[in-house]
Amino acid sequence: MRFRPGASGLALLAVCSLTLAGCSAGSLGSSSGSGSSGSVELSYLIGNQDQDLKNAQQLVKDFTAKNAGITIKIETRPAGTEGDNIVKTRLSTGDMPEVFNYNTGSLFQAIAPQKNLVSLSDQPYVGTLDDNFKNTVTADGQVYGVPVGGFMGGAVLYNIPIYKRLGLTPPKTWAEFMANSAKIKAAGITPVIQTYGETWTAQLFVLGDFHNVAAAEPDFADKYTKNQAKYATSPAALQGFVHTEAVHDAGFENKDFASAKLPDGLKMLATGQGAQYPILSGVVANMIATYPDAAKNVGLFALPGDDASKNGLTVWTPGADYIPKTTTGAKLDAAKKFLAFIASPDGCKSQATAGAPTGPYAVKGCTLPTDVPQAIKDMQPYLDKPGASSLALEFVSPVKGPSLSQITVEVGSGIRKAKDGAARYDEDVKKQAQQLGLAGW
Repeated sequence: MRFRPGASGLALLAVCSLTLAGCSAGSLGSSSGSGSSGSVELSYLIGNQDQDLKNAQQLVKDFTAKNAGITIKIETRPAGTEGDNIVKTRLSTGDMPEVFNYNTGSLFQAIAPQKNLVSLSDQPYVGTLDDNFKNTVTADGQVYGVPVGGFMGGAVLYNIPIYKRLGLTPPKTWAEFMANSAKIKAAGITPVIQTYGETWTAQLFVLGDFHNVAAAEPDFADKYTKNQAKYATSPAALQGFVHTEAVHDAGFENKDFASAKLPDGLKMLATGQGAQYPILSGVVANMIATYPDAAKNVGLFALPGDDASKNGLTVWTPGADYIPKTTTGAKLDAAKKFLAFIASPDGCKSQATAGAPTGPYAVKGCTLPTDVPQAIKDMQPYLDKPGASSLALEFVSPVKGPSLSQITVEVGSGIRKAKDGAARYDEDVKKQAQQLGLAGW
């Protein structure tokens, strides 16, 4: 599962690998807020993971404490494909609870928001939503959702004491990253941690590089969706594969990169056996649970490209809460009030009470608690600076093939060249694009 509701793509794989609950189905039960007799009652459908439930319970508790005339009953659903099907079925049958949590991006588009959801564009808080997030819950110019949870970044986690000892600074270009890595190797420390024993982790140099792709080719996602741009023929998009190959060819990987798994990588980073780990920021909480000192000893920087002036972070957005069009009258008014609370500083504080944030919030005016890990703090400047963050490709294009992890393992292991890997991935995405009925495929 994801650390927050609305799992998709790489973020889903990250959390599946980390939580003991796994990606299984099954209800975790329900909770309700108390209210006065004759109050408006809402139902709130969420994912069935532990943190999803904690978030929902805290939001309901804090909201109903300020709105005594509203009570909210929590319902849960499975994650993954089973949960997707439940959401689509309940929308199509008119049986959806008054508020529900679901994915953003291409999966949000797949539930026909114009037909099924209430537009929130007229709500005053919409102007406070982060633009990256807002883009993932917008259809035909209308905004339909509010964020629950924080951003995740596809970035490089790095060991701060090693960087300080060697006099290094976080790189803003790929050349600087490779130069830092050479100095780290010369000091007898593994420069770049790779954990291909869990193949999803091999994708970061490609998927986490999309900010650099978008900065160089702003229309890449649109052209890619229309089959007018390719990884193998786009100079900017190809670089993720080139970088994966370059790290291997320079001998910067840990010796056991082929068999090491995520917990091994986190241990290497936290204990100083390795200096840099390209990974999703969502793994930070689990690392700190095992290695508490990593909260202050591990930082984060964006995957660097060729242009320091365009340095920025690729982000995965949180899931969102929506209101179906079947919600009407007093219940609609109450549901809008609940979403306004969620998309406010008080709503962010409520979520922080329920669990440590996995990244910056997607609501302006919300601040991270002072005790969050340094790696999470390091994400905030990218979100605050205009143009210094971009959505991951999966949020702006539905085209993604199933074999990227396998291909990037091959490229990162020296089995396949970067250009060949990119061309193979271009072939890999065809079937999905054709199944989706996309024009041009």
